[in-house]
Amino acid sequence: MTCHSRCDKTLAALESLERQRNLPPGTSVRVHLVDSASTDGTARRVAERFPHVEVTSVGDDVFWGEGMRIASDRSLDPQLTPWTHQLWLNDDVVLADDALAMLLDTDREVGGRAVVVGAVHSFDRARTTYSGSRHTGRPWWHPYRHDAVLIEPSGRPESCDTHHGNVVLVPRPVFDRVGPIDRRFPHSMGDNDYGYRVRRAGLGVFVAPRHAGACDDNPPLTGSREPGIGVREALRRVTSRRELPPRAWWAYCARHMGPYAPVLMFSPYVKTALRAMRSQ
Repeated sequence: MTCHSRCDKTLAALESLERQRNLPPGTSVRVHLVDSASTDGTARRVAERFPHVEVTSVGDDVFWGEGMRIASDRSLDPQLTPWTHQLWLNDDVVLADDALAMLLDTDREVGGRAVVVGAVHSFDRARTTYSGSRHTGRPWWHPYRHDAVLIEPSGRPESCDTHHGNVVLVPRPVFDRVGPIDRRFPHSMGDNDYGYRVRRAGLGVFVAPRHAGACDDNPPLTGSREPGIGVREALRRVTSRRELPPRAWWAYCARHMGPYAPVLMFSPYVKTALRAMRSQ
């Protein structure tokens, strides 16, 4: 887990992890939390409420992707008991009480060599907010080949092309083959990139049969999409580490978007500028 200045949500996520039931006999859970210079006392309150959680404090320049890499590295400490599965958990997710048991059951069902994605719904249960995704069926060379649809849990494991990183179970054989999140993606894109890398390694990615918990999606008109901020500010935001920094975005395009990568590289920046112009 990684967190930054949303203490109540982080505590709620940890409480939901502590409530997990129906786990296989002998199962133990070890938590590695990276706190990115929270200003609301998150690290202190976590240490008080959950003394068994290992909290690593880092600077405020560490975002989600890099924080998850640090947490993963901490889990590999040779002095610790080796783990069989690694669970990615966003700090704004509240897990269902049997979520981890369901993910482990799904892992066994699909053969133990695939990523298992826990879809999450909004807190009002109105919609699925994050899950695995599947491409729309266009040929690989189509400029919008990477448009994708979110997969709804169907009561059985559903194969997918890639995934969000909110609730993800990575079995040890997958980790040993693919490794952690790529350091080229310090915040966004690292989760989608990971799913593609797993598939390219000849391994599977499956959405679990039921929702794993609740997590609201980000408000739609924030960041570079905020109306009235002007073209320059919109471009500053979209190229920041929080959204699509050009170097990371180019690495993503070059790796996954084939011959259209040079065109698609500039697409979000052009769209951002045009949207900002229209909203002024």
